[in-house]
Amino acid sequence: MDFPAVDAALQAAVDGEQLAGVSYAIFRRDATLARRCIGLADREAGVPVREDHLFRAFSNTKLVTSCAALQLLEQGRFRLDDPVGRYIPALKELRVLRPGATSIEDTEPAREPVRIRHLLTHTAGFTYGFTQPDAPIAKAYRAARILDPQLDLSQMMQALGRVPLLFEPGSAWNYSVATDVVGRLVEVVSGQRLDEYFRQHIFAPLGMHDTFFSVPLEQQSRLAALYIGSISEPLRPGLRRADNLPYDGAYRRSVPFLGGGGGLVTSLSDYMSFVRALLAGGAPLLRPETMELVTRNQLPAGMWIQFPGQPLQVGRGHSLAAAVVVREAPGVAQAEGQVYWGGLAGTKWFFSRREDLAAVLMTQRYMGSDLPYWPGFLQALREDLQGAR
Repeated sequence: MDFPAVDAALQAAVDGEQLAGVSYAIFRRDATLARRCIGLADREAGVPVREDHLFRAFSNTKLVTSCAALQLLEQGRFRLDDPVGRYIPALKELRVLRPGATSIEDTEPAREPVRIRHLLTHTAGFTYGFTQPDAPIAKAYRAARILDPQLDLSQMMQALGRVPLLFEPGSAWNYSVATDVVGRLVEVVSGQRLDEYFRQHIFAPLGMHDTFFSVPLEQQSRLAALYIGSISEPLRPGLRRADNLPYDGAYRRSVPFLGGGGGLVTSLSDYMSFVRALLAGGAPLLRPETMELVTRNQLPAGMWIQFPGQPLQVGRGHSLAAAVVVREAPGVAQAEGQVYWGGLAGTKWFFSRREDLAAVLMTQRYMGSDLPYWPGFLQALREDLQGAR
């Protein structure tokens, strides 16, 4: 099937130097509607994007980690309302910033323990330093070396336990390192390292042979180059090479940190296989009843997702795995019930079981996830589908 509006929208993003190159797939449970590659995987070498290129998934790793935890939930290895401190003692007695605190020292004991449910919905009270780089909490995260690639997940938990929560667990939504905590939970409960668990219980059943925490040396020629544009003027044309982000050698060498929140490299085909399994009902990963926890909003009534410095996304909730469209919004090409997320370097996906429709998009622009190529892609997709009827 042809998707001329989609191709034109993505070509415009490449021509405007918002993106170097992009590949995408649009599919249903039992049919692939389109697979395309546009632009360059390596601008300096003039290498076009191919379907076998590898991409830094960043936060699209979260879907994998959350599904791993849900597999263990199915087995009765924990309950959603269990305090995480029962499994990770470093997180047992946390402190929380007092309301209006201006100092990282202005804390009190948390009244509510962080529960596993809070981790999976990003309501635990943790954060990401890069989303509020000048805030005291961000400086505290950096000082504690949270997300330092030289710390393993157990060591990260020790560091995280020494930093206060932003708010009482369950009282607000805040995008955070909570999924890295889920990764450690998977390790503790399963008795396996996170990479080993993923290989045995997720990648092998789906035939995902191109998904790694670090790309094997013999496969590194397939890793698409990472680019960055202007941070202050993100729509200004111009890209520069940024393979050294978020740290030198990232994704090319093994490090102790196995980031359940953002550590995977994957291919269009592999991630498509993963999303297609969820679109088709969960097998062989999850039971149909567990899929309800993936596709239904799990936030309290009236709580919506919101990123620092951005408007409240009314009608956008969060399941135990990703964002969920609870109510359609005028001018936004997302259907009610659609499940979706994205990564820091622009990789995106969604699936809509009601429509039997999904898409995966791969690109590599650091800090590019909020650029308009994705809303443009979604709008163009709807136009093309409407025109094909």
